[in-house]
Amino acid sequence: MRPRSIRAQVTFGAVVVMVLILGLDLSLTTFLIRGAIVTQVRDMVAAEAREVSDHITSERYPGPIPDDGPVLRFQVVARGTGEVLASSSALEGAPRLTPERPEAGDSWMDTTVCRPAGDTGSRLCLLVVGHAVDDTAYGDVLVLAAVMMPPIVVTHTLEATLLGMSCVLIPAIGLVIWYGVGRALRPVEKISARLDNLSARELHMRLPVPRSQDEIAHLARTANAGLERLEEAVTRQRRFVSDASHELRNPIAGMRTKLEVELSDPDPDPRMRELLLTSLLSDTERLENIVNDLLELARLDTGTSRKRERVDLSALVEEEFVDKRGHPELRLHSSGPVHAEIGRLHAIRVLTNLIANAQRHAGSRVDVIVRHEGDCAVVEVHDDGTGIPAGERERIFERFARLPESKERDPHGSGLGLPISREIARGYGGSLVAGHSELLGGAAFVLRVPESPEAADEGGCPG
Repeated sequence: MRPRSIRAQVTFGAVVVMVLILGLDLSLTTFLIRGAIVTQVRDMVAAEAREVSDHITSERYPGPIPDDGPVLRFQVVARGTGEVLASSSALEGAPRLTPERPEAGDSWMDTTVCRPAGDTGSRLCLLVVGHAVDDTAYGDVLVLAAVMMPPIVVTHTLEATLLGMSCVLIPAIGLVIWYGVGRALRPVEKISARLDNLSARELHMRLPVPRSQDEIAHLARTANAGLERLEEAVTRQRRFVSDASHELRNPIAGMRTKLEVELSDPDPDPRMRELLLTSLLSDTERLENIVNDLLELARLDTGTSRKRERVDLSALVEEEFVDKRGHPELRLHSSGPVHAEIGRLHAIRVLTNLIANAQRHAGSRVDVIVRHEGDCAVVEVHDDGTGIPAGERERIFERFARLPESKERDPHGSGLGLPISREIARGYGGSLVAGHSELLGGAAFVLRVPESPEAADEGGCPG
């Protein structure tokens, strides 16, 4: 069964990997250590056998072969008959150590000989090295030298020691990892507990950020930033719903009152009825405009993909606002074509909102400047009105926000034109900001839109 918690998964995975590593390390260590020991012992025995071979090339031993070195067992065996011609004291009267001989063309051989050691049931293992020598004082002989194999090689002591250390090390490592992962994930438990208590009414709550500068702390900070944006969006949505309800309630209440008054009159005047119908039609148009603006904002908020076109903004202003002669106070300043990646209908709507807003507040003149700025197309709309106070230049882009002068000049406005224009600009990677007109002294609105899709992908045109 796979562990469910991250703590158990990490600990289980680490222990499994550690078991595999230690198992492989145990096998390799045992093999390499044994191989190194056997090689070292074999070289030592071969050196002793060579000394005996060098001695008998000139003379025989008068007695037993001296065994005052590390090797205590020597035999000189006739190669033809296998007879033991000389031996050390430890092998005096003993039969030949091994019947094996060097292979053809080779003068050296080695083997391991094991035999019971007494009645204890244990075994005595000897490493035997043989050296074939011709024309010695004994004739053609085979010099055998033997030494007891180290216990670490012939027993399982090494494996048992390493296995015992592994059995202690693996649980210890598992406990350390279990404790360490649990300590590292402790902030996650606090974050999870806080999220369990989070609701739409408590979006002001924030997740605890651990002191460690690790990934969990980064996750907590990122989540808090997301909660802050969510709280801001919900607050804006609530304010929008409240403002929309208020804006819709006023014309509806006015229409209801007018209808009730008209219905309560037993002898209505035809002239008054005509005025009433005209007023109701005006209220209906205002309601229709508000609903259309709300629908447009809803579409913009959903982030629906917008159709991009290559639009010449200079030509668009010329065609829609200058050539039609509907704006005699409008003056266009442009040095030539200025293209932008924006939907034509959306561009017309934004420019209509900006120019209509400028005309409502202008004294006698509105100037539109169309120019390039880096990879952005820029449209500036200036008027010679009273301007916008510095502290109100961002608030006018809030939905249903209207300054006193705006309410006075356009009582039936909804306060959605500028917010819709900014959302359209942002949707195409652009921006829309308000400021002071150095040209005419009134208000100035600056629209920036990317000139190409590459410019939009590289960050757009921030204000």
